[in-house]
Amino acid sequence: MAKLKVGIVFGGRSGEHEVSLMSAASVIKFIPREKYDPVLIGITKTGGWLTEGNPWETLRKETAEPGGPPPTALLAGLDVIFPVLHGPYGEDGTIQGLFEMCGVPYVGAGVLASSVGMDKVIMKQVFEASKLPIARYLVVWRHAWRREPAKTGDLIEERLGLPVFVKPANLGSSVGISKARTRKELTAALQLATQYDRKVVVEEYIPCREFECAVLGNDDPAASVIGEIVPHNEFYDYEAKYTDGVSDLIVPAAVPASVQSRVQELAVAAYKAIDCAGMARVDFFMHRESGQVIVNEINTIPGFTNLSMYPRLWEASGLSYPDLIDRLITLAQERFKERARNLV
Repeated sequence: MAKLKVGIVFGGRSGEHEVSLMSAASVIKFIPREKYDPVLIGITKTGGWLTEGNPWETLRKETAEPGGPPPTALLAGLDVIFPVLHGPYGEDGTIQGLFEMCGVPYVGAGVLASSVGMDKVIMKQVFEASKLPIARYLVVWRHAWRREPAKTGDLIEERLGLPVFVKPANLGSSVGISKARTRKELTAALQLATQYDRKVVVEEYIPCREFECAVLGNDDPAASVIGEIVPHNEFYDYEAKYTDGVSDLIVPAAVPASVQSRVQELAVAAYKAIDCAGMARVDFFMHRESGQVIVNEINTIPGFTNLSMYPRLWEASGLSYPDLIDRLITLAQERFKERARNLV
């Protein structure tokens, strides 16, 4: 039986370019070579596409030339595409639209679910409409904050109090996120977040434990065991996520069966709420006093590094990293065949 050509796409224009390279390195290492022939496709920070030589090494050494336009002929010649792109222009539905135009099966969520999952404001609105428990939040627009910074700060303090978390609406890996305990820190946090996005989410602070749950599947998704994040930093920031030893990742989490069941139930509900497919990691807070489980966010292309929770959660659930990759590729093919049943 001939091997399937799997295009592994990595790099990209977002602030999570380096994270993408780390994730891609693991996928390249663990993809079952007896079944799949990986084709490496790198995207530079300026949006150029690299297909010659070793694109991963080229991007790692930061010696990439501008690169060319998307090689649509190459994409159309692949059996499956495995995008390992985090953040804008990779996880937000833009590149998924290109794959759809090329008519190639691809791993992960479709255009709509990707864009909804990327935008924290729209995501929260969908969760609210689906009656999922979420934290209180406000949306701050860059133009409004720059025009009336004092009024914006007053509104945040009035509605949410301090401290709060300030996040760009369309970014991941904790890039641009700050915890603001004072008005001065709030101003600095808004200044940082608005450098990354015109839309910013400000969330109430919740004294909590943090859990993550991996979801896998198309029409009948399944949830993994849950894991707990115990950051050594003040919160689970970029350094805590991607530097070994800066956080404790407890898999499986030491919680009662009722808590695990509740998290798993909400993880699948959040997955279905945005019409996700393939994979996602859903993040949660559990209030330390009330015990309420709150949905934080969903990530449609979760990290795949050796430190990442998504593959670790599935390994703890009985699915090895190579088998996880194999399952994701199969799900991509199944969804592609299902869509082919549509009349248009």
